[in-house]
Amino acid sequence: MEKNNSCCFSNFSSNLPVTFLITIIAIILVRFLYVIWRTGKPLSKRPPQQPLSTLIVLGSGGHTAEMINLLLVLQKERFSPRYYIAAATDNMSLQKARVFENSLADSSGVKGISAEFMQIYRSREVGQSYVTSIWTTLVALAHALWLMVKIRPEVVLCNGPGTCIPLCVIAFIFKLIGIRWSSIFYVESIARVKRLSLSGLLLYKLRIADQFFVQWPQLKRKYPRAHYVGCLM
Repeated sequence: MEKNNSCCFSNFSSNLPVTFLITIIAIILVRFLYVIWRTGKPLSKRPPQQPLSTLIVLGSGGHTAEMINLLLVLQKERFSPRYYIAAATDNMSLQKARVFENSLADSSGVKGISAEFMQIYRSREVGQSYVTSIWTTLVALAHALWLMVKIRPEVVLCNGPGTCIPLCVIAFIFKLIGIRWSSIFYVESIARVKRLSLSGLLLYKLRIADQFFVQWPQLKRKYPRAHYVGCLM
């Protein structure tokens, strides 16, 4: 009798780590499915006057100009404070953002601006070898994580620069583990007429973006979960 009890206890002890692992995987899977289900839905019934901390990802090649055009139609008091992020080698985009924020302050007569301007390391520079880019990618991810922990935005606005990918992925992970529920809004560049950019394709296929907007009707037909909003320029 004692021998049988000892065998049963031994079997239970040996199966305990497996059971624990299966439970953890099940919890993660349920949480993941819940986050996917909640993606795109309102955060909560919050008062409309309550501001939302907003991360705005800028990029060269026309991305910043499109983003500023988008910001012109947003309720500035609602999306505040604003945090602008651009690649470490992209000083022009942050300069344009500062000019934009200064113009808002001048027009409203308010001293100072409710915005911060930051730079983030690139994962890979143009022409950089893939071997050395492994290290720079790890550094960029660590830097992105540090920025996201510091800001913890409630809204993320982006429109295609590659620097938005690690930031959006980290924001999605924050949802999974319950740190912060950030609504990610992605607006595909007007230059993308027939197919999405790599950034847009990743955020669309992985269902990371809460709201995905395109500026051409043929993209809406090709990617049905996208919202067609017409040309914003």
